[in-house]
Amino acid sequence: MLAGRKLPIPTGPVLIMIAASLWALDGVVRRSLFVLPPITIVFFEHAIGALLLLPFFLPRLRKEKVTAKDLLLVTTVSLFSGLLGTLWFTQALLKVNFISFSVVFLLQKLQPIFAITSAHIFLKERITRDYAKWAALALVAAYFVTFKNGYISFATGSGTIEAALLAVGAAVCWGTGTTLSKMVLKRKSDVTATGLRFSITAILAFVAMFILGQQGSFTQPSVSDLGRLVFIALSTGMISIYIYYRGLKQTQAKVATIVELIYPLLAVLIDAVLYKSFLAPSQYLAGIVMVFAIFKIAQLQKTEPQTQETEIVAKA
Repeated sequence: MLAGRKLPIPTGPVLIMIAASLWALDGVVRRSLFVLPPITIVFFEHAIGALLLLPFFLPRLRKEKVTAKDLLLVTTVSLFSGLLGTLWFTQALLKVNFISFSVVFLLQKLQPIFAITSAHIFLKERITRDYAKWAALALVAAYFVTFKNGYISFATGSGTIEAALLAVGAAVCWGTGTTLSKMVLKRKSDVTATGLRFSITAILAFVAMFILGQQGSFTQPSVSDLGRLVFIALSTGMISIYIYYRGLKQTQAKVATIVELIYPLLAVLIDAVLYKSFLAPSQYLAGIVMVFAIFKIAQLQKTEPQTQETEIVAKA
């Protein structure tokens, strides 16, 4: 009876997988820019992203009134999600001698914990006992993901701790940024919010370059480096957002949550194939436990489409 009948292709989940793959590939390209200071990478990727968004952003900006309160809120999002989150994530990826590529990405899956916690603080959303239970398990598992067999080696202990804290710090910033972005999107369209976020982050990163004494690196990127930075701006910016939105429109939130797990799984595969780096069995086991705990946390939330969108604005 099925002969000659074409089976429907679930295009929604496929599009989400493509977007998640772009995020994983972004880490590979970002790590290849090790010759540049992390703050320089953050500045250029957001400046390029802001320029690419201008044709879409400016027409909306003319139609939507942006108040001082809007600017303050978007600036806070830009500080957390754009500047600090991206900076610390980049710094963690560049600490190749202390932390594995896949560990950095696995630790990013802690974002929902900090998103829900910040939502409790800023939006007064209730934290349940089940959430606290799964969040505690995820944090314990994250420790064993970071440290082989739970043991901190004194040879690289401080460096590993610093790299792990940078990765978790990025997750804190991006998780908090999700909540703040939700507040922004209640007031502004996604195009306006994203355009403002890229533009303000570029300005903050430019100022940070001088504060950190890295202004001399402004002319350091080569043509090849600029090509990589354009790819980063696109992969975690407009293209991945557009692909994810298209996929999410055709996919249930509970399905999208599962499909997005390809993000850390691809990182583990890339780590093994590209960098010839393998985690200890205890780390793989802890990674499975951590991802499962985060999945259970996601199941506890009755996620609306707008919430899903804010997560992407925070990542972008």
